[in-house]
Amino acid sequence: MTHPTLFAPTLCAAALVFLLAGPVPAGDAVENPLIDSPTWAELRGDVVGDVPISDGTGIIDVEAPYRAHDAATVPVILHQVDPDLPIQKATVVIDENPAPVAAVMTFAKAMAPLDFELRVRVNQYSNLRVLAETDQGLSMNGRFVKASGGCSAPATRDPELALDGMGQMKLRMFQEPAMSVPRREAQIMIRHPNYSGLQRDQVTQLFIPAHFIDHMEVWQGDDFLFSVDGGISISENPVFRFAYDDNGAEVLTVKATDTEGNSFTQELSKAMQG
Repeated sequence: MTHPTLFAPTLCAAALVFLLAGPVPAGDAVENPLIDSPTWAELRGDVVGDVPISDGTGIIDVEAPYRAHDAATVPVILHQVDPDLPIQKATVVIDENPAPVAAVMTFAKAMAPLDFELRVRVNQYSNLRVLAETDQGLSMNGRFVKASGGCSAPATRDPELALDGMGQMKLRMFQEPAMSVPRREAQIMIRHPNYSGLQRDQVTQLFIPAHFIDHMEVWQGDDFLFSVDGGISISENPVFRFAYDDNGAEVLTVKATDTEGNSFTQELSKAMQG
């Protein structure tokens, strides 16, 4: 069971002084497997307790850049390796972030085989690991990412403007399903500043209080697709791209809440996508 404090920001001075990582050379294709991490040894018990963890290379593949272009928006792609072993739940952990557990996601059968992308903040050079839960238990895979300053990077918009459009959503569909295989690919974006608590107002230089989406669900008609329980490590204006089996429903319904008690619900028509 995930320890709730691992989602909350820790305001320590050390977390505020990391410099942004340098530019990524074109064609940078360096392999970046997980490395030894004393931090994970300390975190493991809070994240999964005493549950045994197996090697996840045959279960889930994780794609993340070796050197991120933008530490505040690092793409993470999850692929199910074994087509006959659906991934029911995935926990994304960024070892060196102030709040290491970035997201806990649950998936319905329609999401299998899993093909899912989200964007996260990385605050310093760190392992980014994914714990996948299947009928065979818990397994782990991940990547080592070179990025710095993602959690304290300034928001891209003025706070008043960012809050003005908060909760607006857009849907993008990428292809029509084939008649024999009703598989579709979609992307959902939710406008929300997802403040980490480590960012400063660029005018007053005061810290902006943490304020982020903490729960989101996506449904197709009456059928649940997936949920995300997130923390400060999810990027500003969260984006989720995913494949799923289409049940014929005309809309995808997104339900979300944030840490200020706001609720956002929107029906996104596949025919009238944003």
